[in-house]
Amino acid sequence: MMTIRLDPKLENTINKVAHQLGVSKSELVRKSITEFIDKLDKPSPWERGSDLFGNYASEQANLSSDRKALIKEKIRAKR
Repeated sequence: MMTIRLDPKLENTINKVAHQLGVSKSELVRKSITEFIDKLDKPSPWERGSDLFGNYASEQANLSSDRKALIKEKIRAKR
């Protein structure tokens, strides 16, 4: 068992949402904490595909992160 202190605004929000969903406040908080912890254990979509982003046609992995410098190089090369 655990006891937590909530500010009145958050407690009111929990009361309203639990009532709207037809669940107890305890069940809402349990589900919310469980979902939060599950998300911590799973990589984000960005983390899953980070080795693929920016590597397509050009095969340069730095196109998005170094875009300004790369554009400046292209402009200077045309002068």
